[in-house]
This record gives sequence, structure tokens and C-alpha cells, in this order.
Amino acid sequence: MKNALKDRLRSDRRPSFGTWISSSSPVALDALKGLGFDWFMIDTEHAPVNPETLAQMVALLAPPAPTPLVRVGNVDPYLVKQALDSGAAGVLAPLVSTEAQARSLVSYAKYPPEGVRGAAAAAASRYGTELSSYLRSANAETLVGVQIETREAIENLEAIAGVDGVDLLFVGPQDLTLSLGFLDDRKNVKVRDAMRSVVGACERHGKVPGTLVIDPDEKRAAVELGFRFISLAADVRFLLQGARYYLES
Repeated sequence: MKNALKDRLRSDRRPSFGTWISSSSPVALDALKGLGFDWFMIDTEHAPVNPETLAQMVALLAPPAPTPLVRVGNVDPYLVKQALDSGAAGVLAPLVSTEAQARSLVSYAKYPPEGVRGAAAAAASRYGTELSSYLRSANAETLVGVQIETREAIENLEAIAGVDGVDLLFVGPQDLTLSLGFLDDRKNVKVRDAMRSVVGACERHGKVPGTLVIDPDEKRAAVELGFRFISLAADVRFLLQGARYYLES
């Protein structure tokens, strides 16, 4: 297993751009994959994606396609196992607010002795035909991300950022805005200050700061703040914006 995205994030400080796949649609993913995104985040928290569909979507992203990543629904060993066994190059877990949750996620994503992930003859190891090489490389190559999206997570930021094996601290801007008491005011200065604090913690602990943007202004602000892993909206948003363009032109 070789994770070109993780290599790039280690060595290149330029922003990496991907998008969220929230439609549960392999067709949407297939249509977008040739446009130049670096990665796709397949959402299984808020989207109705079953294991069969997830496997199909990850299979569509064989190299040199964008890197497949999966947002699991919870810090849960079964969900992490399903995502990584499908062949995804990494996982992102929502609502990670404590050091203990971050450590649990790392343990679920790593094989012993670093974690508790169980081995399987699944797609990730080409159904067991490449199991030996996969077992020897997966711990180092798998990208592990935690979502920072609560007031508690901001309060525990240094401890979360200091967890070995966490590669990415990803701000969930809407949930963070809600947790801070600003409803949908994503551009509130206190939200931006909290986001800036995530970037600072990442700098101090050698992690990658990430977030999601929904318009060009947010994209520019994210780059200026120092985020290096940026989701450009989502496939459903692209669909809606395209439809509106035709209806209103």
C-alpha cells in the first residue's frame, strides 16, 4: 500500500483540494473524478451508504484517480474496519472532542502492536493476495483524521493534536459554529478565531489542518488561515448550483 496523498501532505505545504461525496452516488463520483481533485471524502455519517456501495465507490478510485477517503459515522471499530477493508486510504471521524476518542480512533485504524485492527482478505489487500505487503505498510500509509467541531474539542485541542497516529485535524465548520452558539454564522469572528487555533495546534504538533468551504470567499479565507486539506463543497451542492444556473439563465 502506498498513499500518495499522505506523502504529499507530509512534504508539500500547498493546499490539497478535494470534495465531499454526500450523494451516495457512484455515478456522481465517477463523473467528478477526472476534474483534478486530489481526493474524495465519501460520507457515511450523513449519507445512506451501505458497505456494498462503499466498496463500489472506492473501487472506482483506483490510481491514478483521486485518493479515496471515508468519513465514518462514529469512532467505532466496525465502521473503521469496513472503510479501510474496502481499500480506502484513510478515515475521518466526526465529533472527536477528547484525547481518549482520538486515541481510540488511531487504535481502530492500526494493526497490532500500534492498534487493534483485525486482518481480513478484503479489497484493501486484493482479497488476501497482497496481504503480507499490506500488513507491513498499512499502519504507516493510512491517513487518520479527526473532526474538530465542538467547543469541547477546542478546549482539548492541544491534547488531541498531540496524539501519535493522528495525521489530520479537520474543522467541521457548521457543527463548530453551532457548538459555539452562532447557529449558521460561519463567518463570525469567533468561529474564525477557533479555526485559526486549530491551524496553530497543527503547526505545533506536526499535523495537517483541514476544513470544508462552501463558496469562493470561504476558500480564500481557509487558504489565508493556513488550512492545507480543503474540501470544496460537495457533489450535491455542485448539482444544485448547476441546476440553478440553467434555471436562472
